Amino acid sequence: MKIISTAERPVNLLEIIGASIVGGMETYVLRLLERLPQDSFRVTCLCVAEGKLASQLRSIGCSVHITPITDEPDWQAVLLGSSLIRTDAIDVIHAHLPNAHSLAGILSRLTDTPAVSTIHGRYVSMRDFEVHKLMNTHINVVAKTAYFHALTLGVPSTKLRFIPNGIDTKIFQPAPKSNYLHSLIKIPPETPLVGFIGRLSPEKGPGVFVQVARIAQRKLKNCHFVLVGEGPMRRELQKEIDEYGLTDHIHIVGLQRDITKIYPCLDLVVSTSYSEAMPLVIVEAMASGLPVVATNVGGVVDIVEVGGTGLLKGPGDTEGLANDVITLMTDNSTRIQMGAAARKRAEEKFDLSDIVAQTAQLLRSLTQGGIKGSDADTTKGYRKARS
Repeated sequence: MKIISTAERPVNLLEIIGASIVGGMETYVLRLLERLPQDSFRVTCLCVAEGKLASQLRSIGCSVHITPITDEPDWQAVLLGSSLIRTDAIDVIHAHLPNAHSLAGILSRLTDTPAVSTIHGRYVSMRDFEVHKLMNTHINVVAKTAYFHALTLGVPSTKLRFIPNGIDTKIFQPAPKSNYLHSLIKIPPETPLVGFIGRLSPEKGPGVFVQVARIAQRKLKNCHFVLVGEGPMRRELQKEIDEYGLTDHIHIVGLQRDITKIYPCLDLVVSTSYSEAMPLVIVEAMASGLPVVATNVGGVVDIVEVGGTGLLKGPGDTEGLANDVITLMTDNSTRIQMGAAARKRAEEKFDLSDIVAQTAQLLRSLTQGGIKGSDADTTKGYRKARS
């Protein structure tokens, strides 16, 4: 039987996705898979449940299978995964979240298939580290904090890669001012608008944004503030807004399916998270030509150039964040200048085509026996190519 190298045919890729809510990690996976060259990669996915994510994956041409993906790998998932690796001639496994990494590690050992897990958080979890040590998997991180944390834990550079999140700068780009949100919340189209975009959950700090808006609105009488997103804190936030008597100036519009409609409505984006790795919202805002006021957590400092593309304060610093909002909203020339610089930085550092190319190179290099590149050496041992 003739042996065909992976350099001569498409790489067969198994993606194991450990959650089904369409958030930052899931958006990363969708954007990656829809842009991987179809003549170079054939993609099979293991998902935890049917739903929007599974449907979207099928719509972009992926073969999707559903199985339990638990913290302690389910035997059904192990059987299905190992069968798929044989029948689909999988060359490399790519996991997302610790539960998926655990399953990928077991499948990797059982089938002699290289595996890599992308860490979407600001640090490497103990579960991810344990799987790496036991199963000899590779680790890819999206935040520099996670990269240096992994090195500190003892992950060798030959098993580690840093590839940041990226966005399509052709989709997210400066656009003429829009009154889409203004119409939705029934305010005049010329009204200045400051936005929070994200899940309404504690780690994102939407309550901090409400406090920032309350303080800033005292000086920015004509400015309105909007929360774009859905989550468990919505009712609590609305109650707080009502109690402050600010329902006319702070608005919750819920989940917006076409996020590209949102940025042209805004003058400034505020991120109040207590924990982040490399938030896509900040990069999207910058690519759309908007400056950012944000909390200095996780990989945010690697995205925002302080004083150049935005301003940073410590998590929970409502007074400091509010003062930054006031500063930028009362200085149009500085705000516009920062927005232009933000666009340039997004194009240079976080363009999705570059990120996809780096990820494709990583996945292909694993089928050849090791990570190659300026920040890693070739690992020992070569895996047999499948016919």
